[in-house]
Amino acid sequence: MTPEQTFHLTRQLIDIESITGNEAAIGEFLFAELARLGFSPTRMTAAENRFNIYAADPNFPAPQVIFSTHIDTVPPFITSSEDESHIYGRGACDTKGIIAAMLNAAVRLRAENAAIGFLFVVGEERDSLGARVANESPLNPKAKYLINGEPTENMVAIASKGSLRVEITATGKMAHSAYPHLGESAIEKLLEALNRVRALELPVNPEVGPTTMNIGIIEGGRAPNVIPDFAKAQLLYRMVGPAEELKSKIVDAVGNLAKVEAVLDIPFIKLRTFDNIPTFVAAYTTDIPALSKWGEPILFGPGSIHVAHTTGEFIDKKQLLEAADSYYAMAKKLLST
Repeated sequence: MTPEQTFHLTRQLIDIESITGNEAAIGEFLFAELARLGFSPTRMTAAENRFNIYAADPNFPAPQVIFSTHIDTVPPFITSSEDESHIYGRGACDTKGIIAAMLNAAVRLRAENAAIGFLFVVGEERDSLGARVANESPLNPKAKYLINGEPTENMVAIASKGSLRVEITATGKMAHSAYPHLGESAIEKLLEALNRVRALELPVNPEVGPTTMNIGIIEGGRAPNVIPDFAKAQLLYRMVGPAEELKSKIVDAVGNLAKVEAVLDIPFIKLRTFDNIPTFVAAYTTDIPALSKWGEPILFGPGSIHVAHTTGEFIDKKQLLEAADSYYAMAKKLLST
């Protein structure tokens, strides 16, 4: 696959709208493209009109190395454009360019009879539905290695932080705001609970850094002249280790002020690295924890997470081609072991 073909494929993928929940069109495109390249693709149903794509070389029905990434994007849909150095549009780096780089590498690998396969999944941007379905699928070839693509600026992640999402809900009693002593403010309870939670000392991992916390949503109340009977906050922690101890500390800190519920717990994981490739710590989460049965994971891809999900999302053309070469070299090295 030439550089021009790789850039063209990237733009084709970007120009297929695939916002989470609407991945069918890009799934069909990839099914046809993989078949054209000589692989044997299969649809893996995840939900109504939503499916993953699994594909392997027909000469290697049990591939040892799997290239994987997600095919959904965040909204809004932004069509592609390019200049001399960059390709722009929704999914340019997260992850349409990554898919193109993987296919570029796959063309060379298949010509050398390498035992590789693909797993393209839906739903990563919302709930990792496709990855969770794939983990229990009978199509799983029990591969040794999973190369997962996310925008890492062509560095290999030594670890990926976990995600702990917590909801804190306070209840009270409504009353006229002129007579606050007749009511019980849920918002005041919530504010006190949040102050206590913010004061907690968060875990630190000497190899990967600190746990971080963001209060992302606060909601509640009825009207400015009504004592609020309901208030809720949603918090997200980026974890550097197990979450159980922190969950207990949050519950103890909040006490009787409010109800604490952990609604999402994606574990922190350590990852395989490669000699001569720069490393970093991924502060974000990926599908990898949900793909535990698809081989030892590696996290690598072109593009920057800092421009993903933005209106100016782009991928550097040079970095895109370098990633294709790296994917090829990684697969060769892994297969040689």
